[in-house]
Amino acid sequence: MLDVLYGVLAGIMICVAACWALLLRGIARSFLQVPRLGSVRGASDGPAVSVILPARNEEGYIGKCLQSLAGQDYPRYEVIAVNDSSDDATESIISGYAAKCPRIKLVNARPKPDGWMGKNWACMEGYEKASGEILLFTDADTVLAPGTMSAAVGLLQAESLDAVTAMPHIRADDFWTRITLPMISTFLHTRFSPINVNDPKKKTGYFFGSFFAMPRAVYEAAGTHRGVRLEIIEDGALGRKVKDMGYRLRMVRADDMIQAVWARDGPTLWNALKRLMVPLYLQSARAAAGAFAAVLFLLFLPFPLALYAIALDGGIIHDVFRWGAVAASAMIFGGAIMEMGFLKIRLYNALACPLGGAVVAAGFLSGMLGARRRNSVSWRGRRYTLQHNDSSRLRI
Repeated sequence: MLDVLYGVLAGIMICVAACWALLLRGIARSFLQVPRLGSVRGASDGPAVSVILPARNEEGYIGKCLQSLAGQDYPRYEVIAVNDSSDDATESIISGYAAKCPRIKLVNARPKPDGWMGKNWACMEGYEKASGEILLFTDADTVLAPGTMSAAVGLLQAESLDAVTAMPHIRADDFWTRITLPMISTFLHTRFSPINVNDPKKKTGYFFGSFFAMPRAVYEAAGTHRGVRLEIIEDGALGRKVKDMGYRLRMVRADDMIQAVWARDGPTLWNALKRLMVPLYLQSARAAAGAFAAVLFLLFLPFPLALYAIALDGGIIHDVFRWGAVAASAMIFGGAIMEMGFLKIRLYNALACPLGGAVVAAGFLSGMLGARRRNSVSWRGRRYTLQHNDSSRLRI
């Protein structure tokens, strides 16, 4: 009976190793074939740009963001900084920068109505005050190099694109984020591969919330943020809509020009992981359970199984199980090490990927169980109640 179990586990480990071989190939292609935003000649003139910057309780980050926006070399732009009912110093920081830089305009968002996620509402409030022909969305914890905006406009113009988004350097400021990001980043480079996003024949569409830009007409045709008002991951949903409508979308690397923060500490990391699973569960409980099982086997289980298999006595089945688990574990380490350069983390952070994989799997499980109980998720100081409705989306 045990030999049957070991045979099944051996087959699973071989499949996991094969999946990781494909993942590593995808990561390598992403690094080698995706163009950099910095390689594009910046536009010296062009349409007016409105930067829409939603901010809620961002006193620790928004100053650096506004300073980087004020220092852009593009000649025609404004920054619509939306204070989304903050209860810290966010509003006063924006006001101070607005007093020094006429390009920066403070907008205090009206109270969020029912049926909206907070960031989506703040983006909509910013859009209604924007006057530019091109809308550029960014986050309050993002910092842009001086030529970023002109490079994005130059790319839109040079290739007659309808939208552009950029992969930033994701800063990892705490231990838990540094050991989990290599695992999350691996899937970003594969599930939302820039190569697939840039291929008009592929259905993959995605925006990085830290930086995406498009003409106002495209944004309006896609339904604005009103069309994704119920989405927890609104940037990804908006990117899918733009791609599905047949618009030309381009994703580029900009880790040398844009810095962003994904999770700031342990609690925000935990909520971010839960947030990734909730929309999938509300669309399909079976799909969410399958995704969790896949993450568990792809990111964590090969390590304890390899340790267990090494202690087994000889035998063909045992040997296949042992080497399959060891190969799968080595592949996971390889993926984490490949991500080191992109994430700018140290080797010991990458080698802690067994612990990082366990945290990611646990966060996904927590998000799935929370959605199953119709519980709530906390994000940016607000708590949202999640319920199923007829279209399997979110009711807030």
